Amino acid sequence: MSESRDDPDVFWVDPRRRGIFPLDRFHISHSLARTIRRGGFRVSFDTAFADVVDGCADRAETWINPSIRNLSITLHDQGHAHAVEVWKDAQLVGGVYGIRIGAAFFGESMFSRATDASKVALAYLLHNLRSGGFTLFDTQFLTPHLASLGAVEITRAQYHRMLAAAVGQSARFTGAVPAPSDVIQRRTQTS
Repeated sequence: MSESRDDPDVFWVDPRRRGIFPLDRFHISHSLARTIRRGGFRVSFDTAFADVVDGCADRAETWINPSIRNLSITLHDQGHAHAVEVWKDAQLVGGVYGIRIGAAFFGESMFSRATDASKVALAYLLHNLRSGGFTLFDTQFLTPHLASLGAVEITRAQYHRMLAAAVGQSARFTGAVPAPSDVIQRRTQTS
């Protein structure tokens, strides 16, 4: 992370309590299921990675400085970072990006320029992570928004155990866009 867009320094964060998404606990509300079912958004994977990073940084305060942006794009070019893009017509209106190591996915940031766009991105991302055999989805911190979607907080020791196990396993970020019904199907299995 960085303190701000203009701070040239980059540092690692290892909080005492870590936010994660248990891969089987993402909460798709009735209204989000309707949004996904209606199909007003088009979802893609890894077609506009730099634009998603830029969308995430396009706010008054951000920790994404030029170094982090460039490093993220390099990791993407090497196949280690991925993005979910949400489109309304030809406009990029939401997305999420992160970095993968083994079976761990580190959600770096997300943005939304249309109602529910970031939630749609997360729903498709979670489906991809489950389908690809990932075991850890790290959100770094737990926000009220992420908690409402099923994210939880765990101790640093729990996180380190999960991380050690996940990076030693393999998983695939398939990039295959599932049918909306497949994304919504998990709702009835976990709600």
